[in-house]
Amino acid sequence: MAAPDTTNRKNLLLLVQLRWLAVAGQIITILFVHHMIDVVLPVAPMAAIVLFLVGLNVTTLLRLRSLRPVAHFELFVELLLDVAALTAQLYLSGGASNPFVFLYLLQVMLGATLLDVRATWSLVGFASACFLLLMSFNRPLAIPLYDSETFVTLHVQGSFISFLLTACLLVLFITRINRNLRERDAHLADLRQQAAEEDHIVRIGLLASGAAHELGTPLATLSVILNDWRHMSAFRKDPQLLEEMGEMQVQLDRCKQIVSSILVSSGEARGEGTIRTTMRDFLDDAALEWRASRSPAQVDYSNTFEPDASIVSDAALKQVLFNLFDNALEASPAWVGLSVMRQEDMLVIVVADAGPGFKPDMLQSIGKPYQSSKNRPGSGLGLFLVVNAVRKLGGSVSAQNNPGKGASVTLTLPLATFSGLGSDGKPSFASDR
Repeated sequence: MAAPDTTNRKNLLLLVQLRWLAVAGQIITILFVHHMIDVVLPVAPMAAIVLFLVGLNVTTLLRLRSLRPVAHFELFVELLLDVAALTAQLYLSGGASNPFVFLYLLQVMLGATLLDVRATWSLVGFASACFLLLMSFNRPLAIPLYDSETFVTLHVQGSFISFLLTACLLVLFITRINRNLRERDAHLADLRQQAAEEDHIVRIGLLASGAAHELGTPLATLSVILNDWRHMSAFRKDPQLLEEMGEMQVQLDRCKQIVSSILVSSGEARGEGTIRTTMRDFLDDAALEWRASRSPAQVDYSNTFEPDASIVSDAALKQVLFNLFDNALEASPAWVGLSVMRQEDMLVIVVADAGPGFKPDMLQSIGKPYQSSKNRPGSGLGLFLVVNAVRKLGGSVSAQNNPGKGASVTLTLPLATFSGLGSDGKPSFASDR
């Protein structure tokens, strides 16, 4: 749901709450004036107006149950109806001479806060026209025979009550409305920040795709040359050199695999098609592949994901996990902890290390680009890319320093995200904390 619509819904609900207060206040005022001050009021028509407000509230609450966005025009119409109902009550109770006529200011102030300039001035014009009409057209009150001093005292007391009521309601509701507007502005600022970060990711993806194209030819050339060397008699006579060339071939094949993975993820090449698997198997295979390629000293791997779920395997998602694993290994070469669990319909992966942990300023800016403990150019993009990819999938990434030593990064994703994942264009992620 968009931020403006969410804010309009909250503000419309505030108008409903204000109207309930108006209904209660009108009932109390009518009963008090009619029975305690002995002012004869047309109770039946005034009660009908109260019932109209009750019906309007019920209709509005039913409207709020709908998923349709709440427009500013609806807020404008609701305020117009409130002004009309107030005008009808004032018409039946003395018109412009009624001290509660200042409640018009409450509606105008709410309009100035909730509506645009044009709608606000329209509301001001409507309220002013109603005030002017009440000066000429109203039902005079049947006031008991008080002396002039007593009447003035009652009028001043009524004006004070009207002022106090208007001031309190304005402070209460304007404060809450401003809070809703601040939340909307903060949400819009977050969306703008996300858009800027996603644009940054697109640029990185384009650079990675271009680099993969450029690297394909020299890698293939190196592979051919290395293969020729291995068949030359001068090299075949040296077992140590043959062993080193074998290791070079392994690393070269790994580079080619990374380049191919970048091209597949960017949509430049096609994989072998959709691979159905289960969450446990996918994570077990990813952990096994990472251990085989990185050869860490010690890995504590725990997979308690139950019950298992069917998913679609995706190479880019595996790169996200590898990124987190590589970060932990670089921070703590002696030990890495990997744990997987299921919390209702969420996948939770915790990657822990025994390294120095995150600096306080890094913890506060996890997911921002170029926030890194490594003093080298271009570092700090790994978690930035991971956080944005996970956020795009509806999940979240959090980091913390462990009580004793080291740090842990927790990745949380909704399982529904994985039911339809395919190899159709996910970004490639470089390892970098």
